Amino acid sequence: MTPIVKSLLENDLYKFPMWQTMLHKRPEASAEYDFICRSTPEYPLADLLDDVKQELDHLCSLQFADDELAYLAGLRYLKPDFIEFLSLFRFRSKYIKAFAEGDTLRIQAQGPQVHVMNFEIFCLYIVSELYFRRFDQAALLAEGRRRLQAKLATLKAFAEQPAKTHAFEIFDFGLRRRAWGSWQEEVVQTFQAEVPSLFKGTSNVYLAKKFGLTPIGTMAHEYLQSYQAHVVRLREFQRMALEDWAQEFRGDLGVALTDTIGMDAFLRDFDLYFAKLFDGLRHDSGDPVVWGEKAIGHYQKLRINPHGKRLVFSDGLDIPKAISLYQHFGDRIQLGFGIGTNLTNDLGGPKPLNIVMKLVRCNGDPVAKLSDAPGKTLCNDQTFIAYLRQIFNHYA
Repeated sequence: MTPIVKSLLENDLYKFPMWQTMLHKRPEASAEYDFICRSTPEYPLADLLDDVKQELDHLCSLQFADDELAYLAGLRYLKPDFIEFLSLFRFRSKYIKAFAEGDTLRIQAQGPQVHVMNFEIFCLYIVSELYFRRFDQAALLAEGRRRLQAKLATLKAFAEQPAKTHAFEIFDFGLRRRAWGSWQEEVVQTFQAEVPSLFKGTSNVYLAKKFGLTPIGTMAHEYLQSYQAHVVRLREFQRMALEDWAQEFRGDLGVALTDTIGMDAFLRDFDLYFAKLFDGLRHDSGDPVVWGEKAIGHYQKLRINPHGKRLVFSDGLDIPKAISLYQHFGDRIQLGFGIGTNLTNDLGGPKPLNIVMKLVRCNGDPVAKLSDAPGKTLCNDQTFIAYLRQIFNHYA
């Protein structure tokens, strides 16, 4: 069958600025990433092992094409030396292994962080697409198209209503758990054609290039988590990560992720200096209304006008939830809505896999995400979790 990964550009945008920052700031770092399925699949994912290995072999044969490098070089925040690094880059099979433990599929990437950190997104959509290939694709596609038209009808009706102070903007964040690549292309192309005033971009850099869309993204949890292993005092890791980011991009890519150790602990570090440096904040766990109110309250406490800042919501969104959040916040602060699985894997059949591939160790030491949502905390070392909770007073 046709290989799943078409290009090394078929990655989420935020991987590239994180990659560049780690290359410039922490090129010596080593890291370990683990694949985890949080849901119960319709059949054991271990059944996919041989196909996963074949797809990973194909991934390790790819390089960036000249036109892809030229496209990336046109993004002003990616620097010439990083583009030169990408021109030489290839994934190495020695840094990744896939194996079965009973019915459980295991994938581990371990090695220099600048060589292994980008396996994540490819592994996720490889597994997701292999999984959905085993179901009736014609029936799923028919229902997916019906649901897609219902989403567009909802958006078109919403667009007829009086606008609030700030615009309603949605983005495709659905690469990692898509049902298959051709369906994501169809969804993105349809949104671009049908609701261009509302649909403002995609995280999928390959599709952004192909359809002339804005590639969307800044940072993910792994970036901040990495700094837990890079600092002398653990208490300083968020501040150091934000400072390095600000120095690297000098005003570009200014949306900070807040929930690596919870919103409250983040805001204690996000002082007037950072609040002025960064354009806004991204939500990825916990109650979005509570989170948004805390963010606005924080800006107001710092005497910063919230109308000059942006909140980006990206946690399990669908169209109705995005509209509801817009109705709540649209007159108070700029907004963006990254919708993922509900766009690219809402097909009415088997439930999408709740899969992640997370950083678990850096430089040989454990790292952790202490989410604002139950079930999203990730770490293999309970002692380190307890230590982190104590330092940041995070007991949710």
